[in-house]
Amino acid sequence: MKRRIRSGMSASLLAVAACVALHSPHSLAARDAQTVLKETCQGCHTPEADNALSRISHQRKTPEGWLMSIARMQTMHGLQISDEDRRTLVKYLADTQGLAPSETDGVRYALERRLNTAEKFDEQTSQMCGRCHSGARVALQRRPAQEWERLVNFHLGQWPSLEYQALARDRDWFDIARKDMVPLLAKRYPLDNPAWKKWQSVAPKSDALVGDWSFSGHFPGKGELAGVMSVSADGSDTFKVSVKGQYADGTPFNGDGSAILYTGYEWRGNVTIDGVTMRQVFAAQGNAMQGRMFEAEHDERGLDFVAAKQGSARLLAVQPGYLKAGSESEVTLVGSGLSGKPNFGKGVEVLEVIEQSPQRIKVKLKAAANAQPGLRVVTVGTLKGPSLSVYNQIAEVKVVPEFSVARIGEGGGSTPKVQGRFDAEAWGKGADGKPYRIGVFPAQWKVEAFDDRAREDEDVKFAGTMQADAGVFTPGDAGPNPARKMSTNNAGNLKVIAAVDDAGKSLTGEGHMIVTVQRWNNPPIP
Repeated sequence: MKRRIRSGMSASLLAVAACVALHSPHSLAARDAQTVLKETCQGCHTPEADNALSRISHQRKTPEGWLMSIARMQTMHGLQISDEDRRTLVKYLADTQGLAPSETDGVRYALERRLNTAEKFDEQTSQMCGRCHSGARVALQRRPAQEWERLVNFHLGQWPSLEYQALARDRDWFDIARKDMVPLLAKRYPLDNPAWKKWQSVAPKSDALVGDWSFSGHFPGKGELAGVMSVSADGSDTFKVSVKGQYADGTPFNGDGSAILYTGYEWRGNVTIDGVTMRQVFAAQGNAMQGRMFEAEHDERGLDFVAAKQGSARLLAVQPGYLKAGSESEVTLVGSGLSGKPNFGKGVEVLEVIEQSPQRIKVKLKAAANAQPGLRVVTVGTLKGPSLSVYNQIAEVKVVPEFSVARIGEGGGSTPKVQGRFDAEAWGKGADGKPYRIGVFPAQWKVEAFDDRAREDEDVKFAGTMQADAGVFTPGDAGPNPARKMSTNNAGNLKVIAAVDDAGKSLTGEGHMIVTVQRWNNPPIP
């Protein structure tokens, strides 16, 4: 077996190459997975009973997890493997040793590249695992106790100085990891799980995904959008994809690409939208898809995505999802199989049905001046969907995300800038006095120094610029800046301030953004 690292390929580049491979369909000439395992992996992983291999056969992971394992073999152990063989292995291992939908529930944000998500794990897991990488990376794999212990040993063997680093030297890391974390992880994330065995027996055929899908989404900084995604078969578990949609302001959202299905539900696609390649990371089950689309080169630029297969019946979205008491407005319902009269609840009258089809209903609404503030369940015939928020006045504005990280970078370089992208959420108080979310509102945006040190260092001047009407922050350039004190880089500590107009009254909300240095290592699961 030939074992050497690819000339000139860094760990970061291999991760990028692996991510591209994850979203790319297989060629017709792909070798059999068992042959690849035998010829490529068996030199180090010894055969066991029932065609198993040591280490490999005692783990279950997402497609991204298997990609990272193979990339690590390349960068750390000199494995030589072709892109096609790597794709074959990832497909086979994700299909036969993957995770059931219930096992990824709650931690899909890591697969979907929602990098500003605030994780919620117990203190032990957060301190022992989540200091160096996301807790989701741990939660997206399954091992028996012996394999979890080997993973602990791997950490110390691969990074011998781990216990002396700032993130581990405040405790007996190795002893705690072996004695406390191994049994905890083996119980919480076991290799043998009835959910996985059940999923293997009921996973639907991929041809069920072929057809037209109505979708809706929200892109921070751009707004709501809706359209149709057409899917056609292009081989076993591979598809051609065509997207035709538009934003609320009429801007088109059109493109074509391809996709591949792993584990019976893990949809991964590459679609070029108006010249920009976007990744698709969806969970596709039955007549529903949900996840995120994001730019291949800028994963912070992305949209929430939810879709229903045409022919099924589902109300996906109410756009916009709010209406002020005493006012009139046009509202669009997006979904599939929409049939019957739409109803928006007490105090909201449908003045006119402007447009109606099974995928889209556009109506003109009026909310009574005395309509009670709060949420109204929207129905179309027998379908129930997202709520409509009726409000008298905005009680509070929240910046979302509340805490964000942006990164300086090089224009067109290998480490591009990572933007901060924000929404202004309006919140009201219901008749019961309890707060409720009204929706995302247009806002005027600015940044200010977060504290005295940021003010003294003139972070607002150097860290980047905020787009006043869209909540998009573009960081400064990478590298030393002679204009700054001690020629430091363009990092900064900033407040993000959104001002929303409510009938002539300006309400503001604040968030916190750290502008920091480049992300040199950008693995598929952070």
